[in-house]
Amino acid sequence: MPLLGFIFRRVLQTIPTIAFILVVTFILVRLLPGDPASAMLGDRAIDADVQRINAKLGLDQPIPVQFLYFTKAVFTGDLGNSIGLKLPVIELIAHRLPVTLMLTGMAALIALLVAVPLSFVAALNRGGAPDAIIRGTFQIGLSMPVFYVGLVLLTVFAAKLRWFPVGGYGQNFLDDLYHLFLPATTLALSLSAVLMRNLRAAIIGVVGADYVDFARAKGLRARVIMTRHVLRNALISTVTLFGLSIGTLLGGAVITETVFAIPGAGRLMIEAIYGRDYPVIQGLTIALALLVSFTFLLTDIVQAWLDPRVAR
Repeated sequence: MPLLGFIFRRVLQTIPTIAFILVVTFILVRLLPGDPASAMLGDRAIDADVQRINAKLGLDQPIPVQFLYFTKAVFTGDLGNSIGLKLPVIELIAHRLPVTLMLTGMAALIALLVAVPLSFVAALNRGGAPDAIIRGTFQIGLSMPVFYVGLVLLTVFAAKLRWFPVGGYGQNFLDDLYHLFLPATTLALSLSAVLMRNLRAAIIGVVGADYVDFARAKGLRARVIMTRHVLRNALISTVTLFGLSIGTLLGGAVITETVFAIPGAGRLMIEAIYGRDYPVIQGLTIALALLVSFTFLLTDIVQAWLDPRVAR
């Protein structure tokens, strides 16, 4: 089947991507100002102690040797221990990354639930009052930075109205959803605006296509035409845009987790950068980069399913 062959080719294409991720992660971490030994020992560190820490971490070895050790550690699942927290990096990632994934997943779901129906309303009322109101409202949300939206929602709905907690994380699944609703909404606003504008334009273009007119001429019901012919074809470009936006969501999660005091991977990354915690920075960077690569792969598969021409 063409789709299976396409999936196999895309999986093979991720191999050089993973290699590139490893190289870039290794280089960028070592370009950070300062060094982990100084961060661990403080301002009163003496040269002997710095040399001892560097030898323990393998940072006194030549760069090619460090990279070989780093690559071997990644493929064996041994990402080392956090310099500051004294815990295995893989354990920290396993504890913090699900929080960020849940936050990002909620934001993506909210964005889709908001953007898809409003796109239809705006497209089918092109040039009318509903179209103008929807586009104008989303334009305001799109023009505001994530941290400002988060502070506004936090002030109004958490501090004043007390409908939601001001920060933190829950103790069970439902409590997690309750704590993450405001942060997820903060992330979802800008994404929903981008998706709405893209899907609206795609729907307007598809509604006037010849095959849609032919479907109407056959006497198909409006619901069938909208779901089977209009929505499926209009979603092709939106699915691509949605997949590309996952990386933006993860980047926005760093700011959102800081504003709402959420113990996720984004907040851990900020703490690790300030503390020059090389193992944590490397581990999180690789995990997030692989996650984004997997999302791109899944996006391409969905796009090939929606449009079989992509798989040829």
